[in-house]
Amino acid sequence: MFGKREFGSSDSPLNPQQSATSAPARPQPSAVPASAPQPQPQPQATLAQAGFAGRRHTEEYYDIKSEIFNALIDAIDLTQLTQLDAQAAREEIRDIVNDIIAIKDVALSIAEQEELLEDICNDVLGYGPLEPLLARDDIADIMVNGAKRCFIEVNGKIEEAPIRFRDNGQLLNICQRIVSQVGRRVDEASPICDARLPDGSRVNVIAPPLAIDGPALTIRKFKKDRLTLDQLVDFGSISPEGAEILKIIGRVRCNVLISGGTGSGKTTLLNCLTAYIDDDERVITCEDAAELQLQQPHVVRLETRPPNLEGEGEITMRDLVRNCLRMRPDRIIVGEVRGPEAFDLLQAMNTGHDGSMGTLHANSPREAISRVESMITMGGFQLPPKTIREMIVGSIDVIVQASRLRDGSRNITHITEVVGMEGDVVITQDLFVYEVLGEDDNGKVLGRHRSTGIAKPHFWERARYFGEDVRLAEALERAAVQSDELV
Repeated sequence: MFGKREFGSSDSPLNPQQSATSAPARPQPSAVPASAPQPQPQPQATLAQAGFAGRRHTEEYYDIKSEIFNALIDAIDLTQLTQLDAQAAREEIRDIVNDIIAIKDVALSIAEQEELLEDICNDVLGYGPLEPLLARDDIADIMVNGAKRCFIEVNGKIEEAPIRFRDNGQLLNICQRIVSQVGRRVDEASPICDARLPDGSRVNVIAPPLAIDGPALTIRKFKKDRLTLDQLVDFGSISPEGAEILKIIGRVRCNVLISGGTGSGKTTLLNCLTAYIDDDERVITCEDAAELQLQQPHVVRLETRPPNLEGEGEITMRDLVRNCLRMRPDRIIVGEVRGPEAFDLLQAMNTGHDGSMGTLHANSPREAISRVESMITMGGFQLPPKTIREMIVGSIDVIVQASRLRDGSRNITHITEVVGMEGDVVITQDLFVYEVLGEDDNGKVLGRHRSTGIAKPHFWERARYFGEDVRLAEALERAAVQSDELV
């Protein structure tokens, strides 16, 4: 099956009489002709002195890997390899690489050879050097700055990762492999692309000529196990009483806007809130790259589409939101509001689609309202500012603010109601706020979640309609008592 070439020696040419339909042909050490120059074995001491055990930081390892990888590509037919399942293809590659190592007489320990085999299998079948990083559940972001530098975020802190790519060509090939899985492309004609991995992790690629030092790849990873509000309580991101209020907000179909900066956990929080949507509701999600992980049985997932090479065929977020209104949704969930679709989402919230949600970039609930107003204005809608604000007040019930603190931790810092208007000013009231008290000796921010003492929030009647008023009153009372004790 893989009869693309036979190895006569480490430098031998293709055997022109090799049949393309023959059984898998692997390089055999015994196939080296007696007259052929024998490769000089590399002493084990040289590899050890080069620090091969810590090879991810050595040039010698990458040279050896590149040589074996190129020999592998010459030895197999990649088109036939794609016809095998992943495990069979991996075993085939491992067998061939073992034979190549034997022919080239590379001195490796068993552990070193095993890791080299795994790296090459990842190069051919997976995402190359990214595979070990993608397998780690403690990494939140992977940031590749060209072939030679890669950084990761762990526990809110950025550190350099001990990986590198063979060259920028290999990195670009892996980027193309990722984006092609969702029907997108990245090349000189279209150097910017948003995509996603099969697990929903968000991917952004910007390629040369826009990226000067080689392709820049950014992956926002999602945990394999979806977080819940109860887990956020355990992490200290919200108080138990605040989490109870958020559960009620999600249950009673309040229109919610989740605000926060980059990496503050907006999408994670949106996923948490959607867990309290009833199973009998029809939910439609609109995203640039599908990453929400709703567990309800009746969910329709929509994704935008970039223009083709001719600049045609683009489907924008606004197109998706407007189309949602014709699909009989109970709730509309917008992954991120960043343009004129804000107008259509507000209209949907105000016309019978209660419980709709979305996220946007802002640093406070008050700023979130201004951002929505700005997005509507920038969309070309010729409406007076007061009319836009009245629409915001009539549509949005609650703004939840997520923030990333200076120690890398993420917290829900505000649960804020949109109450009404006084003149031209939108009136809001905080139900919960997070107060920073200082930091400990290790630099960890110390703070507390405090209730503002409001006993009857603006969405009280909605909670009573859904039979959640008693539960809401108990949660607010516990929060008030807890705040008094803290004072």
